[in-house]
Amino acid sequence: MPSIDFILPHWLYWGTLIVFPVVAMVMARRRQTSGYSLPIGYMILVTGGLLGLHRLYMRNLWGLLYLPVFFLILVGNAQERNAREVQSEARNVVKVAERILERAEPRVAGAEEKLAELRATLEEAEEGTFAEKRAERMLEKEQEAISLAEDRLETARSDLETAQPALTRAGDARAMWANVAFGAFLVICAFVVIDALLLPVLIRKARVRLREQDHPPADADPDSLEAIEAQAAARLEKLEHEKVSGDFAKVGSGWTGAIDRLSYYSGEFVSYWAVIAVFAYYFEVVSRYVFNSPSIWVHEGMFLMFGMQYLIAGAYAALTDAHVKVDVFYAEWSPLRKAVVDLFTSIFFFIFAGTLLVTGWIFAMDATVVGEVSFSEWTIAYWPFKWAIAVGAVLLILQGISKLASDVATVRNTLQGA
Repeated sequence: MPSIDFILPHWLYWGTLIVFPVVAMVMARRRQTSGYSLPIGYMILVTGGLLGLHRLYMRNLWGLLYLPVFFLILVGNAQERNAREVQSEARNVVKVAERILERAEPRVAGAEEKLAELRATLEEAEEGTFAEKRAERMLEKEQEAISLAEDRLETARSDLETAQPALTRAGDARAMWANVAFGAFLVICAFVVIDALLLPVLIRKARVRLREQDHPPADADPDSLEAIEAQAAARLEKLEHEKVSGDFAKVGSGWTGAIDRLSYYSGEFVSYWAVIAVFAYYFEVVSRYVFNSPSIWVHEGMFLMFGMQYLIAGAYAALTDAHVKVDVFYAEWSPLRKAVVDLFTSIFFFIFAGTLLVTGWIFAMDATVVGEVSFSEWTIAYWPFKWAIAVGAVLLILQGISKLASDVATVRNTLQGA
């Protein structure tokens, strides 16, 4: 299998984080039309074509043919990795055994000559003298060394005899499974190319089938699968519209409305980063398990992105009352009592948000001055992420001010009405 050595450029990372949400927000506000889209079909083909998701998007069951072929790629790559580990271990054993043989064989071959010299020295030494004891020790030491060398030599020969066939088998298995994975990959590539040419025709057929489902004959069974799916799609679209309308209905008017809209759009903006994460992790899975080329930037880029999303979306969560809280008693209170309690607890809110702003400002200034970058080979700059702390804190404080003004207005209007 070919390898992937792509490393995402920094400018492309930041450009995607900015441009993609803007395009998505514009597209989300376009008039929605039912049916299958050719551009979306090609987008799914490019991003998920290896799994046949483009055919499943059109409810074409021929897309299931992709799955066993893709599974064969995963199995082939997994077996190739296992064979590579076995090959690496066997190669190390062979190298160590060959090194031992290279060093021990000459010493064992000259052992008799060395022992003969030591024995002669021992015989020439006068009995009971220091020279005799020294010659005896040297002879014993040499005999032990030669015995140890012979044992190591025997072990090395045994290891070499076992490891060389294992090395050959592992190399053959690795080549076989690599060919299997690459062959399956070529099959899927052929499927994708053919579907890329057939996609306009497939989209037209899917649209015809959808129109027939949306406008069934008068005598059609209302309990049929097609009728149930049409009703479910209509209800889902209605619920989604009500949710969006309900969230935006919380936006006020005047200067507080401007703050609310800023919080709403900033939250919507960063929400589309989750879609970027889907594409990024899909790339990581394919590069890791199909091409055996894990990346160094996907995981780091995504957890940094989600950290910024968490911070910047805080104001949106405050606007839509989505922050986690215990409201066993609060939920049943009147608007006046809720407003009074919110005014009191806002003290703690602003302490937290102010601390977050000051701390984020210090972190951001330090990272900007020092030019802090990540420790990985990607070396992405950290100062934009640190500034996201300060930006999120500012948005949170502004939204807190808007909520404070709304609570004050609620208390004032209630007391005036009373």
